[in-house]
Amino acid sequence: MKKALWIFGLAVLAWPLAAQTDRHELRAGNRKFSKGKWAEAELDYRRGLLKDSLSVPGAYNLASALYRQEDYDGAMKAFENRDELAEATPHAASWYYNKGDAAIAKKDWRAAVDALRECLLLTPGDMDAKENYIYAKEMLRREEQQQQQGGGGQNQQNQDQQNQDQNQNQNQDQQQDQQQQDQDQDQNQDQDQRQQQGREPEMTPQQARQMLRAVQAKEQETQEKVKKEKAALLKSRQKEKNW
Repeated sequence: MKKALWIFGLAVLAWPLAAQTDRHELRAGNRKFSKGKWAEAELDYRRGLLKDSLSVPGAYNLASALYRQEDYDGAMKAFENRDELAEATPHAASWYYNKGDAAIAKKDWRAAVDALRECLLLTPGDMDAKENYIYAKEMLRREEQQQQQGGGGQNQQNQDQQNQDQNQNQNQDQQQDQQQQDQDQDQNQDQDQRQQQGREPEMTPQQARQMLRAVQAKEQETQEKVKKEKAALLKSRQKEKNW
C-alpha cells in the first residue's frame, strides 16, 4: 500500500452552495485551505457548521482540514451521522473515499472496509479505492485473527492452571485420607488391646475431634438449607413485582 493513497483523494470540493447560511464560511475556509493554512480553514468550516449543522460540504471540508493536521479522530467524527445526506449529492463517492482513508489512518479497519465498499459500489472503476479496500480488508482479517489467537491462548492458560490446581488438591486429599486411615488403624488396635484387658475403651482426642466435626457439618447443612429456603421465598416475592 503506497502512502500516497492514504491521503484524501480530493482536498476540498466545489459543492453546490445552496445553503446561504454557510456559504461565506466555506469560501473563506477553502481559500485558507488552498494556502495550506489548515487550522485557520478548520475554524471557518466549524463556523459554517454552527450555522448549518447538517451541511455535508462543511463536514467534508472540515474532515479534510483535520486530516491534514493528523487529527484522524476528529476527521472521523466530522463524517458521523451524515452518510445519508452525502448520498444525495453528486460527491457521495468522494465522501466515502475520504472517510475510508481517515479510518485507515486511524487504524479503524472495520470502518475503512465499510466506507471503501460503499465508494466502490458507486465507482467500481476507482483503482485507488479498490487498492485501499483490499489493504483495509487484509488488515481487518489480521486483527481479527490476532484477537482470536490471543483469546484462545488465555483460555488455554486458564485451563492449564485449573488442571494443575485440581491435581494438587487431589494429591492433598489422598495424603490426608492415608493419614486418617493410619490413625484409625492405630486407634482400633489400641481399642482391641483395651477390650482384651477387660477395660472400657476411652474416647481419644482424635475421636472427639471427629465427633465435633460431624456435629459442625450437620449444623452447617441445616444453616444452608434455611438460607436456600429464604432465598427461594425472596425470589418468589420478587417475581410478583413487574418493574
